[in-house]
Amino acid sequence: MYSSVLDDLHPLAFEPYLSELASLGAVPSPAVRLNGVAPEGYEQALRELGQRRPGPLALYIHVPFCPTRCNFCACNTNVTHDPSTIDAYLDSLEDELGLVTSHLGRGRMVHHLHLGGGTPNHLRDEHLTRLMEIVDDHFQVPDSALACIECNPRRTSPQQLELLRELGFCSLSLGVQDLSWEVQRSIGRVHSAAMIRDVCGMARAAGFHNISFDLIHGLPEQTEASLAATLQQVIAMGPDRIRCFSYRHTPADFPHQAAINPQALPGAAETLTLFLRVVKELTQAGYVWIGAECFVRPGDEWALAQAEGRLHRNGIGFTALDSVCQLAFGPHGNGEVDRLLVQNESDLDAWQRAVKAGHLPISWGHRLSDRDYRRRRAYEQLLCNLALPRSSLDALDEDLPTLERFAAQGMLEMDGDGLRVTPSGRFLLRSLCARLERSLNWDCRPW
Repeated sequence: MYSSVLDDLHPLAFEPYLSELASLGAVPSPAVRLNGVAPEGYEQALRELGQRRPGPLALYIHVPFCPTRCNFCACNTNVTHDPSTIDAYLDSLEDELGLVTSHLGRGRMVHHLHLGGGTPNHLRDEHLTRLMEIVDDHFQVPDSALACIECNPRRTSPQQLELLRELGFCSLSLGVQDLSWEVQRSIGRVHSAAMIRDVCGMARAAGFHNISFDLIHGLPEQTEASLAATLQQVIAMGPDRIRCFSYRHTPADFPHQAAINPQALPGAAETLTLFLRVVKELTQAGYVWIGAECFVRPGDEWALAQAEGRLHRNGIGFTALDSVCQLAFGPHGNGEVDRLLVQNESDLDAWQRAVKAGHLPISWGHRLSDRDYRRRRAYEQLLCNLALPRSSLDALDEDLPTLERFAAQGMLEMDGDGLRVTPSGRFLLRSLCARLERSLNWDCRPW
């Protein structure tokens, strides 16, 4: 599908879209009008959820620790090698789960569990075991659940992978980033392709049936040729899912990024060219471009869900589960309960102090009105399933002139059946949806 489109695309072809997107930067959507929600509001939302018939539930647990800090990192993390620091974190995590389940009720079934970071597999075996004991003491995580853990491939071993499988994890997300030595050296994250290949083999042998690679485009020293070489090596390793994020250089927010030479970074046009290469290489290899940064194999449940118009997205990522409530634990975690969006304290100490005082550690919350909720779901439908029926356009009535301008430029198609995204429009769809509906931008703090 994309080969013919890509052959005709050049970064200059996106200039009308980019100009239009830039003009949207100062336009707030209804869902970004702040209406701070106190912890008591979150408690009430949890109690109401607990009183209803159980539905799909997702848990995100943030493990904010790494052995070192990579130059490119934009995650909430702390460098530590002190076991007592991690013990204290687990104590607080146990208390936080207790606070949440005191309102929600214990024993709720979990359909999706995700351990993110940071570097979750930086934890020692005994810490990983205790973490899952804490989860199992408050929730039910059946064998059928999608249980995923993010891992630094440099921190893995056959023994650790076997333990993770014993603890119930079936999905592994590996931070690969890039396989060029020059790029790795510039970002402070050096590992060989052979080592990644060995880790994949060990994970398959341990019984992991879903292996995902995280890549980044727009890195220093990265060229179209070097990225193509990385992609070909990655394809040969056969991961089930591939996510390719765009690097954002913001040393004012993340001072350690100052170690990266800005002169070595590709420009905006070059970065777009790099992503065009990503789409071309992966789709020609048989991967399905779900959207945003994500590529999957044709039989993947996300590909099947998108083909049937039932794909969704939350703070963890894409999901085939419908009506998912997402509970987030640990510092900086983002959660969604019905029409309430919440974010935990980002600072580790502040998060721990709140929990120790017996308070849910949220720092910010936003309750969506009926109108805002319909608007959010409409843009989610467009982002995930690349189309929106005519009946859902009423929720976007105030944006119709903007959407019509993008349609006139070829990014969208509008007719009596509704709204559809064109193949070329997909490249900037996430930016469009995040600009028009800020509550969908999980990378923004606050939304």
